[in-house]
Amino acid sequence: MKIGVIGGGAWGTALAQVAARGGESVLLWAREPDVVTSINTIHENSVFLTGVTLPDTIRATGTIGDLSGCDALLVVAPAQHVRSVLGDIDSGATPLVLCAKGIEAGTQLLVGQVAGQVHPQAPIAVLSGPTFAHEVAAGQPTAVTLACENDALGTALAERLAGPAFRTYASNDVIGAEIGGAVKNVLAIACGVVEGAGLGQNARAALIARGFAEMTRFGLARGARAETLAGLSGLGDLVLTCSSTSSRNFSLGVGLGQGRSASEMLADRRTVAEGAFTAPVLCQAASAVGVAMPVVDAVCALLDGADVREVVGALLARPLTREA
Repeated sequence: MKIGVIGGGAWGTALAQVAARGGESVLLWAREPDVVTSINTIHENSVFLTGVTLPDTIRATGTIGDLSGCDALLVVAPAQHVRSVLGDIDSGATPLVLCAKGIEAGTQLLVGQVAGQVHPQAPIAVLSGPTFAHEVAAGQPTAVTLACENDALGTALAERLAGPAFRTYASNDVIGAEIGGAVKNVLAIACGVVEGAGLGQNARAALIARGFAEMTRFGLARGARAETLAGLSGLGDLVLTCSSTSSRNFSLGVGLGQGRSASEMLADRRTVAEGAFTAPVLCQAASAVGVAMPVVDAVCALLDGADVREVVGALLARPLTREA
């Protein structure tokens, strides 16, 4: 199974390395010419994943049409760009493995649903879980969910990508895997705010627990299974990204907690904090299904420039209720 990768950032490059570990050839498309040149000449993505030597079985291209001969495509473009990127390739019935985490602005569609609209003949799978690209590239132990409604295809993809340090768990709950990844990005911003504002470890632990309750409520309302949300692609990813500055979403939250503006921190177009774009869409989507998500609402307010102390105070002043 020849793998193609759409997206030459750190995560796309790390996944290309995962797919090439058995000696198989992998073709990676990158929008940035310097990424293509770097991978093909010095076998390193010196722009986004410095210091990691890539096998010569990974080849990069700046022409997305070159991927049309691959047996499966890992789609690692940012969530808000998946529709336009997939529109540039004629993939036919080639399986698409969605590796971006988010909800499309305007449509409130999950990434897999967007891909299904653009390529209705293509089988859809989702790869999600607690994954920092630099640790995956370094060969450190990692476990992920690979969700696909077609059990046979999902198993084949999971086996193709699995390695000694990259453990894949098959699932057929595509919606659950996607919602966990999308919501955790927003909650990671909230946890970063706790860190940046110096609110303490008690507050962070409480926020993770209450955030997970919000994720579960929203996920169940959108058709996800509770056990998926409590697994690697939900709770597992939430714990990772809510506790480390290696998470771009957490780092964004730290800056917000320190009083910096979101627009200032989001100005660097080469790094994408997906949660900043997902948060307002998630607020709308939650309202549409009648689910209360006060932590997510608070993140939206902070991204819009609200004062940290006022937002935190409003959260703490909410009426007491039973835990659920």
